[in-house]
Amino acid sequence: MKLKNLPHPIPYQGSKRNLAPDILRYFPESIDILYEPFAGSAAMTIAAAEAGLANSFYINDLNKPLVDLWHEIINRPAQLATKYENLWNEQLANPKEFYITVRGDFNRTGSPHLFLYLLARCVKASVRYNARGEFNQSPDNRRNGMKPQTMKTQIMGASYYLKGKTKTASTNYRDVLKLAKPKDLVYMDPPYQGVCGNRDTRYLESVQFCEFVEALADLNTRKIRYIVSYDGRTGDKSYGKILPGELNLSLIELEAGRSSQATLLGRNDVTIESLYLSPSLADELAHVPNLYRYKRGEQLCLMEGSR
Repeated sequence: MKLKNLPHPIPYQGSKRNLAPDILRYFPESIDILYEPFAGSAAMTIAAAEAGLANSFYINDLNKPLVDLWHEIINRPAQLATKYENLWNEQLANPKEFYITVRGDFNRTGSPHLFLYLLARCVKASVRYNARGEFNQSPDNRRNGMKPQTMKTQIMGASYYLKGKTKTASTNYRDVLKLAKPKDLVYMDPPYQGVCGNRDTRYLESVQFCEFVEALADLNTRKIRYIVSYDGRTGDKSYGKILPGELNLSLIELEAGRSSQATLLGRNDVTIESLYLSPSLADELAHVPNLYRYKRGEQLCLMEGSR
């Protein structure tokens, strides 16, 4: 499945934007509500909305300023775009000093438009938080961030696809999973559990492996359809702990392209990301012709056919 360029107003590191067409191949034909408990840039929600694969959407993230920003993008896009434009123009006299000032203002107020500006200007579009939960990433002094007109286009596009059919929330992912029903689909891209044993400055809170496995087991019992992006590998190096076999998940490996680290080192290592399908979803998709063939518990093999 090839998608045209989709709106992407939040430049979040680790976004599934580039993998979205491949992941959408494993969405069922009919979805009542699409849940993203770890929404981040909500790349899969936007892709599914553009493709008309769900009736409504539920965007959740424990990072409340991020969810507040999504609320503004969806419901007040023109106002948000104007505020961003004002900030972008104000920075031009001294971008670095202005960024530091905005960062301090954001940490005091949590204002969505300030967060959007910081995300557009920070190093590698990568959020970082200190021990007090304050945003502390540095500015990328080589650029001024997405230009106002481009940002407006991204914001208005996302609002076009999501307004009137999307709920936003900032709560624990397990509370969100309790809401799902068999006709829904849950897409999960949690923080890599390989870094969750200790505090990671990229996230406000870690996702514990044992709790996550318990949550997936509960979804299986309730016959909820879900997809999980979780572990993977680059070259000979694996990252993340493989989800246990007792969950009876079906595994797909997606090629995510050459890693940035490999590029810097002049190597050709390709990043492979794991995608897990729940038992109920895998059983449903097994009847779709020309999609894939698999044996439960083994790696799924992509075929040339498309939906």
